[in-house]
Amino acid sequence: MVDRIVDAGRAVLAEDGYDACSTNRIAARAGVSPGSLYQYFPDKAAVVAAVIDGWSDETAERVAASLAERAGETGPAMVRATVEALLAALEADPELLRVVTEELPQARHKQRRDALERRVRELTAAWLGAGGVPDPATAAWVLVLALENLAVRWVLDRPPVPREALVEELVSLVTGYLSARPR
Repeated sequence: MVDRIVDAGRAVLAEDGYDACSTNRIAARAGVSPGSLYQYFPDKAAVVAAVIDGWSDETAERVAASLAERAGETGPAMVRATVEALLAALEADPELLRVVTEELPQARHKQRRDALERRVRELTAAWLGAGGVPDPATAAWVLVLALENLAVRWVLDRPPVPREALVEELVSLVTGYLSARPR
């Protein structure tokens, strides 16, 4: 039942946006009564929190899996695979990404966003440290935030930049940044 409600909440958020999302719409989409929904979630915010937690975990897992699979690799091929994983994770549900990025009350969901970024930064720092990058935590912070922001804006704005061209630019950005750093 909880999964059904969360799935319905995700669909309503993605289709209707945060402001139009309501427990009544979520309950109707889940095929349950509002009273049944309230047995599991006290309000809209609790459903939205569950949706965002699930989405954040999925997104982090996709990127983390790519980093973990290539932990011993270095160079542009590893960077390319990670960029591709990030884009695929963000492209998986662009409507929900828009809601999360542009519509959710940021103060309420900042902790979840920070946790997602921290998880990816830690994995990136570990990879950078293993590659001999001095101060891998700082380099990871710069790279993760730069790539995240560029990838999110590309998915949401759909500029006239082909996906492969974006990947090439992001790989160049990362490899250029890393090659310019002292070892």
